[in-house]
Amino acid sequence: MESALAKVQDVLHEAFGIDPQSISLETNPEDVPGWDSVGHLDLASRLEQVFGISFDVDDLMEMENVRGIVRVIAAKL
Repeated sequence: MESALAKVQDVLHEAFGIDPQSISLETNPEDVPGWDSVGHLDLASRLEQVFGISFDVDDLMEMENVRGIVRVIAAKL
């Protein structure tokens, strides 16, 4: 889970320009400027490329914070 979190932190940094060290499992869209519905789709696309996986609609709905993102990714790896 730690390596997945580190990659997610890097992708969030690339997508939104925030410090990766400020991102924890508790980070949610309200904490990140630009993480709105369009930003969420961009983030999901970047995560799909980095991890070599694809998300369905249910996955996107479950990915409401970093913990949810890591959980969905871990289930697909």
